[in-house]
Amino acid sequence: MQEALDKIRDFLADGRQHYIVTVNPEFIVRAQKDEEFRKILNEADLAIPDGIGLVWASRWLKQPLKEKVTGVDLVKNLKFKVKSYRIFLLGGRYGVAEKINSQWPEVVGSTENTSEAIHLMNQCHSDILLVALGAPKQEKWIAENLSKVPSVKLAIGVGGAFDMISGRILRAPSFLQKIGLEWLWRLILQPSRIGRIFNAVIIFPLLVMKSKLKASR
Repeated sequence: MQEALDKIRDFLADGRQHYIVTVNPEFIVRAQKDEEFRKILNEADLAIPDGIGLVWASRWLKQPLKEKVTGVDLVKNLKFKVKSYRIFLLGGRYGVAEKINSQWPEVVGSTENTSEAIHLMNQCHSDILLVALGAPKQEKWIAENLSKVPSVKLAIGVGGAFDMISGRILRAPSFLQKIGLEWLWRLILQPSRIGRIFNAVIIFPLLVMKSKLKASR
């Protein structure tokens, strides 16, 4: 986490535009067939491991990651590190972006409507853009539109982080997070995620095993 925050500090200071992807096992599965999405992930300025499955896989493949760094935790930490920067929120549903907007002084604007986002961000002279449209839509939106908002120096696809930060969705207890079962909590609260969970806990491990076998030949 600290390394990610240090990177963000450097990104905001160098005057260029950057984007961060919050990669989880579902991203990896999707990227196998979606070439555009895969290219966006591979070309990101920083990819954080937003899922314990990635940490486990990295250790098994002998390229160990230090820890899981979730998008929601990154955003929460970001709040305390970027007090002099203007943040814009794009996406989310049920008014969650507006709720966060009213709670965080650093947030200068928000909208669920992608068609008006560019105009509003330019109007607010936003420095940081948090996009919660779900993958791969949020990553593709950033790749296509970031250059149209020159004031934005950092964009991050944050998935369902707005739901948790606003309190609309209750996050898993810390002990479930620590033992890697946060996905089970989300499934209980949101049974409609079953397809995504299947990709994360069944398809992704199979892909990792396939990669391991291929490397050993």
